[in-house]
Amino acid sequence: MTLLFAVVSGAYGVGVFGDMKPGGFEDPGSDSRRAAQLAEKAFPQRAPDAVVVYRDKDRTVDDPGFRDAVVGQLEKLPKSEVTGVAHFWMTKMPSMVSRDRHSTYVALNLAGDNDNAKEESYKAVIDKLAAPGVESLRGGPVPTGHQAGEEIGKDLGAAEGLSFPVLFILLVIVFGGLAAASLPLVVGGLSILGSMAVLRIFAQLTDVSVFAMSLVTVLGLAVAIDYGLLIVSRYREELARGHSGEEAIARTVATAGRTVVVSGITVAVALAGMTFFPFGFLKSMAYGGVASVVLSVFFSLIALPAALAVLGPKVNALSLRRRSKGTPARSTEEGGWYRLAHGLMRRPAIVAVGTLAVLLALAVPFLRIEFGANDARQLPNSAEGRQVHNMLERDFDDNGVKSIDSVLVLKSPAGSQEQGAALQAYADRLGQVEGAKGAQISGAEGTTARVSVSFDGTAVSPEARELVNRLKDVAPPPGAKAYFGGETAVFDDTLDALGETLPLMLLYVAVATYLLLFLAFGSVLLPLKAILMNLLALSATFGVLVWIFQDGHLQDVIRFDPTGNIEPNMPIMLFALIFGLSMDYEVFLVSRIREQYDLLDDPTAAVATGLQGIGRLIVSAALLMCVPLAAMATSGVLTMKLFGVGMVFAILLDVAVVRILLVPAVMKLLGRAGWWAPGPLARFYSRYGIKETDAAPEAPRPAPVSV
Repeated sequence: MTLLFAVVSGAYGVGVFGDMKPGGFEDPGSDSRRAAQLAEKAFPQRAPDAVVVYRDKDRTVDDPGFRDAVVGQLEKLPKSEVTGVAHFWMTKMPSMVSRDRHSTYVALNLAGDNDNAKEESYKAVIDKLAAPGVESLRGGPVPTGHQAGEEIGKDLGAAEGLSFPVLFILLVIVFGGLAAASLPLVVGGLSILGSMAVLRIFAQLTDVSVFAMSLVTVLGLAVAIDYGLLIVSRYREELARGHSGEEAIARTVATAGRTVVVSGITVAVALAGMTFFPFGFLKSMAYGGVASVVLSVFFSLIALPAALAVLGPKVNALSLRRRSKGTPARSTEEGGWYRLAHGLMRRPAIVAVGTLAVLLALAVPFLRIEFGANDARQLPNSAEGRQVHNMLERDFDDNGVKSIDSVLVLKSPAGSQEQGAALQAYADRLGQVEGAKGAQISGAEGTTARVSVSFDGTAVSPEARELVNRLKDVAPPPGAKAYFGGETAVFDDTLDALGETLPLMLLYVAVATYLLLFLAFGSVLLPLKAILMNLLALSATFGVLVWIFQDGHLQDVIRFDPTGNIEPNMPIMLFALIFGLSMDYEVFLVSRIREQYDLLDDPTAAVATGLQGIGRLIVSAALLMCVPLAAMATSGVLTMKLFGVGMVFAILLDVAVVRILLVPAVMKLLGRAGWWAPGPLARFYSRYGIKETDAAPEAPRPAPVSV
């Protein structure tokens, strides 16, 4: 059945690449989106969807041969796909010609009232834009999104090609054998194939961002390896205790299997929080992420135990380690993790304060984060869209002006004398607002009109956003409704939607996580501790990302061009992912400590023996998870590079600082109070809690994990 699933899901899921869409970073229900839709229907001229730069090294734009080659090609474009064309020989605008007059750009409007429809129109003409004998480069919003999708697909293939062999080698080192090492990779492969099929199903029902595939590939592989590592390690541990294969599987599922379920649900809950936002990008990440985690849990609990049942003791076959027969297993008091835990718990206050100081220091840059919109700078310099962006910035004089557009729905036709006078008065009022350079009526058709307000500065600056909000306070003509559009208004609406939705998402994630962790640990304090620690680690991670990507540090090492800001959807996605995966390791560690506490009834000994039993596995799992994420950090797309770097740093920080150092120190300070719950809740946990101790213990101190 597993093989059949792999074949069917792989055959169906591979088609998802053709069904995914670019963009998804805007609120489809915002006023700025409504303004764009109204302008699309009423006015033939609007901001270009595509910009094509034509360059001739020998001829200038004044040469008839240059003109005829470009204009002749533009006239061949199908009007069903290209609804508007503006070029220098039509407009006579000097700003459309480079300073050396050897280059010019053409602005194209594509058919469609949304990004996805425009993408399809662009695909239909992508090969018809080159003019004979003239160099051409395709850029602008739609081509840039299309090129980003292609670049991500290429980077994903390279990341997978690099990750699988490296992961296999590391798994062989961790397990000490080829047979055991292959099992987590099998689970990861099944998870990726299944998630691709799920994404394609979603793509038939709604828009799915092209960026979601990167998350499916990386998260499906990383989480599946985590869970596979936990299951296989526990199974080998149970075999080492003398259990038969069947008994070992039963005990493994009753202990490590339950940890996998709790961990998977916790991660999925955090990822599902992204569906609260109206943005297609975040919703797509939630679809792909939840599918990856759920399928990883499913295959870890179904396919993996079945494979272990077939292998039995042969799971240790092809071992690369030699162990003398009859060598007794070391006591848990002899392990390095046991000694480390006791060393940390001798001075818990110093360890806790020092660790918190480090986290807070790393978090400081987060206080000055600046948000900005995605543009061509996310692409590598080799991409056409980036080259067009660079040429327009470097070689052309910007004689045009940016504008914030007020698109109005009037109560009567704009051409009437009364309405025209009211419309002009409204434009005059907008032009007098602080920060505006002036305003003019830039379009009027039927009961729809557009007033464009010019301003200085960048479109996504805080000053431009403040101007948008001041313009919104100006009363429109009587009976009219004004919708503000343009790049600044879109960005302002995006930040407003994020700010309005974020508290709800945080509340949902916090409450759901708290309840799940209570069911896993039976404590009212430990879930709160875990949530607070995660928020500290997240703040530290965001601080480092601001220091690197916003401020431009390490740009030569990581190979990127800083933009001076961070796309606002990215912190939301990283929050959901990092919060969920951090809880992954929290569940691994504290579940094992809880198991030891139930056996020993000693909070200090439980922490030490629990860390001894799971510490090496957590570190191994974290390092393995970092492999595909580090491969993603090599992507040429800035968004994916930030994602990879942020995830790698967050995981290493979480394991090395929070789980290994801070958790033992804080649990020592809490003592027995850490496991306290009021009587009714304690009885509820005793009856319904998700515990790892249902399998009867056979010794007061379990043997350490052998991986």
